[in-house]
Amino acid sequence: MIKKILLGLSIAAIAGVAIAQQPGIKRTPLQKLDFPAGYNTVTAIAEVPAGGAAGRHTHPGMETGYVLEGELELAIDGKPPMKIKAGESYQIPEGAVHDAKAGDKPFKVLGVYIVKAGEPLAKPAP
Repeated sequence: MIKKILLGLSIAAIAGVAIAQQPGIKRTPLQKLDFPAGYNTVTAIAEVPAGGAAGRHTHPGMETGYVLEGELELAIDGKPPMKIKAGESYQIPEGAVHDAKAGDKPFKVLGVYIVKAGEPLAKPAP
C-alpha cells in the first residue's frame, strides 16, 4: 500500500514539472517503471487545447508517442516542423529542444519517456 502511494506521489511530482511548462495543458500520468537500469520509463497522456503549445523543452532521455486525437505540429530544433495526425507516432531524441503545438483543434497524445533516473522529466528551453 505504501509503495503504491509513493509511486503515485512520484508520478504526480514528475507530471508537476512538465505541467509547469505551459498553463492549460493537461497531463495524466499513467505509470512509472524503474527500468532499464539507471532510467525511469514514464507513460502519460498529454492534452493540449486548441491554439495551445507544450512550450520549448527538453527531456533527459528519449520520448516516443502516439497521437490519440487531433493533429499537432512537432518542432524539433534543427529539423523542419512535422504535422502528426491521430493514428501516427513520433520520436524525439534525448536532449532535443522541441515543442508541440495545436492548431485550431486540441490534440491528445500517449507519451512514453525513457529518462535518466533522478532527473526531472522535462526542463524548459529558451
